[in-house]
Amino acid sequence: MNIFQKTESEVRTYSRSFPVTFSKAKGAVLTTEDGKEYVDFLAGAGTLNYGHNNEVLKQALIDYISNDGLTHGLDMQSEAKAHFLQTFHDLILAPRGMGDYKVMFTGPTGTNAVEAAMKLARKVKGRSNIISFTNGFHGVSGGALAATGNQHHRGGMGTSLSDVTRMPFDGYLGEGVDTTEYLDKVLSDPSSGVDQPAAVIVETIQGEGGLNAASFEWLRNLEKVCRRHDMLLIVDDIQSGCGRSGRFFSFEEVGIQPDIVTLSKSLSGYGLPFAVTIFRPELDQWSPGEHNGTFRGNNHAFITAAAAFKTFWSDDQFEQEVRHKAEKLRAGLEAIIKAHGAKTLKLKGRGLMSGIECPDGELAGAVTGSAFEQGLVIETSGAHDQVVKCLVPLVLTDEQIEFGLKVLDRAFADALAARERKAS
Repeated sequence: MNIFQKTESEVRTYSRSFPVTFSKAKGAVLTTEDGKEYVDFLAGAGTLNYGHNNEVLKQALIDYISNDGLTHGLDMQSEAKAHFLQTFHDLILAPRGMGDYKVMFTGPTGTNAVEAAMKLARKVKGRSNIISFTNGFHGVSGGALAATGNQHHRGGMGTSLSDVTRMPFDGYLGEGVDTTEYLDKVLSDPSSGVDQPAAVIVETIQGEGGLNAASFEWLRNLEKVCRRHDMLLIVDDIQSGCGRSGRFFSFEEVGIQPDIVTLSKSLSGYGLPFAVTIFRPELDQWSPGEHNGTFRGNNHAFITAAAAFKTFWSDDQFEQEVRHKAEKLRAGLEAIIKAHGAKTLKLKGRGLMSGIECPDGELAGAVTGSAFEQGLVIETSGAHDQVVKCLVPLVLTDEQIEFGLKVLDRAFADALAARERKAS
């Protein structure tokens, strides 16, 4: 029994799927204590969009620490915070027509940003109900968990989860059914039993829910329903933001303008805990300290985030590279589907948040298990863990994409052959 099994809680998850001890990481490669290398198709569940230990970000952090820069300061002003806010405004918000949005530093994780977003919406609108969607995942603290669909996570709360009404996500009722029409219908009917909501919270691409990518038309219709019924539109961009879709925000090319956006995961650019909730200025109705916490903001993360913005988002070159890599990855996934089951396998997701849906979780698990044995770290997602999910660092090379695709091709072949042997 090793120290992890002896001492760490049974709640641990990823270490069960990848039972090795890592000692180093660089770019898109993880190295174990005995020197074995793995290509990383997990990227810290979307936290390491710029890879492990990016040299520019690392040096900026080392310089800041060496100069005794502020490590912790509650929500006090610091040079690091000023630098982050100015860079975030100039390179991210203003160019996207969001220069007047307010930035709120919440607790350090995505669920903290979601809690703040839902709390603010309820405060502003004076209503408690929030609309969320089937297969959505927004975090596992109480309020965010109420908006999360996953039964496994909801069951861990041990108490009732209220003030959220679940609606079907795009495609949930099959092709050709626009579920925003149903939402509009129940909100227009005073006898539907659905209380008028303060807001709708949505992921444009459902990461944990199975890489369900909402169509642009559905998202535009959702925005129209929000305006029609005086609801705020909250986009949870915690996993699909920071470039993963091909744009910084996943909703940019859709053409919608959310009232509130949550960001975390790759926001720091370096894997440091960091989350923000941003919103239209008229929604900034907090009184001082009304929503607070000891770790509001992270000065080290301010430094690496600002460095990431300057390195990757000062022009459109990085976006173009991400879109090229997404095309290459998705084309490779389509080839795997064609080779191993065009009728049973399905391409999912958008951008560098793509994968293959299998008929069941047993097959998907066998694929990811085989892939790990061949040197690829990759996970599953979906209601039944049925989707093989590629959440790669955005900076991985074409050669690393090709390696991952070759591994997945062999893993599907091995898993399907094993299934056939078992059936016979």
